[in-house]
Amino acid sequence: MRVVFVHGACVRDGSWWWHRTAGLLRERGVSSTAPALPSCGETELPAGTGGPGLAEDVTAVRRALLDGEEPTVVVAHSYGGIVAAEAAAGVESVRHLVLVSSYLPEVGQSLSDFGDGGPAPFLDVDPDTGTFGVRPELLVDTFLQDCDAEVRARAADHLARQSVRVTGQPVGAAAWQRVPSTYVVCARDRGTPPSLQREYARRAGTVVELDTGHHPFLSAPAAVRDLLPSL
Repeated sequence: MRVVFVHGACVRDGSWWWHRTAGLLRERGVSSTAPALPSCGETELPAGTGGPGLAEDVTAVRRALLDGEEPTVVVAHSYGGIVAAEAAAGVESVRHLVLVSSYLPEVGQSLSDFGDGGPAPFLDVDPDTGTFGVRPELLVDTFLQDCDAEVRARAADHLARQSVRVTGQPVGAAAWQRVPSTYVVCARDRGTPPSLQREYARRAGTVVELDTGHHPFLSAPAAVRDLLPSL
């Protein structure tokens, strides 16, 4: 068994965001990878107007999924659920999807379909560059209030400006319709309200609630590890 992690919006260095849960999995002999998302400027092409969008993110994750035949669990966080919905579709090795405070889009839906028509107050949108990002001064209180001091101190170094194009680009497949899925509701999440998460979770096969903020894989990594199925 292996795990492929798909990080959320406006961050980079997925291996850092997932490192605590990945370390616990490694102790049990489970390998993992966290592919870079081009729309977050993690490749040679800069994010922004005319730069990589959802299609490039899907390609990057799908490439990681196809790089091996062992049974695979995809763990997607927040925006990562949009990417995983298309990237994991039809990949035979993918046996389970775990969606953490995330989205399960129908074919043709985009990230913007899950919003209220405007940017969240913790986001900064720059129309000149065609990017958006988390306001650094709101990062901890919104997303990391239950994390320890080390995580809080280091997280801002792993933020990224992301192409705003990804918010309106629809997915072409919905893997969760055919692959068993678990939705993880983060009950103290200040970024994605738990009430909305519970609504999104109706599409999942199984729903679990954790008493955490937006990043349980950093604040409660053992709890996330223990949710992953043994294949």
